[in-house]
Amino acid sequence: MKSNKNSSRGRQEGKSKAPLNRKPTKKTYSKIKNTPKSDESSGIRLNKYIANSGICSRREADTYIEHGSVQVNGKLVTEMGYKVQPTDVVQFDGTSISPEEKRYILLNKPKNYITTMDDDRGRKTVMELVANASKERIYPVGRLDRNTTGLLLFTNDGDLAKKLTHPKHNVRKLYHASLDRKLDLKDLEKLRGDVIIEGRKVFIDAISYVDGQPKSEVGIEIHSGRNRIVRKIFEHVGYKVNKLDRVIFAELTKKNLPRGRWRALTNLEIANLQKMK
Repeated sequence: MKSNKNSSRGRQEGKSKAPLNRKPTKKTYSKIKNTPKSDESSGIRLNKYIANSGICSRREADTYIEHGSVQVNGKLVTEMGYKVQPTDVVQFDGTSISPEEKRYILLNKPKNYITTMDDDRGRKTVMELVANASKERIYPVGRLDRNTTGLLLFTNDGDLAKKLTHPKHNVRKLYHASLDRKLDLKDLEKLRGDVIIEGRKVFIDAISYVDGQPKSEVGIEIHSGRNRIVRKIFEHVGYKVNKLDRVIFAELTKKNLPRGRWRALTNLEIANLQKMK
């Protein structure tokens, strides 16, 4: 699942006066040797302040700070550990910013919606389904292709989004695949072994027939984020996926969430996601 279009920087496309899309302007101040002093006993670190404003991740914020993109109270700050106080005015590339309240929205995605912020071809996007979910600008975590249904998380928490999409965190994703014919046992066993697709090994955490259903109904658990990877897995052994539904994402489930509807995560669900290593 490609994520470059949903990167921290890419998410700013289409946002009015987005600092990351502004053309470089000649700064009217010179870099000062001594940055303004901050109160080390309180406040929020500058990189976290920027990340909380929906600009980028903390790591990317460090780069922008280092390269002179940030001012506090009208003065250039290049100190990584600088702490912002409640009365401070922070500007990023000349535009004032402030932390947004974090939002976490879970959607049960229907078919025929693409996972993107907007589409120049006029196709329906998932953003239409969550348009009234938050006054803050939220964005999808990862992707589901147009014909795949099921769980899709939206947030403005850049750090959490990055963690949930990075393979090293082994975020659980369980899919229900409906195939064009019964999956032979020998092919099921093949998928329990080493599977190489497009020259790279695919790690299938679990795969089995769905209890009480025809042998064409298969449950498959993976943590890979590669584009259309579940469909490619079954194509690898000669099957076509007619329907694909993501039923679990990072231990979140579709319980009491009808297709096409969304809900806010509970405080417990948010805490559990943030505890993930």
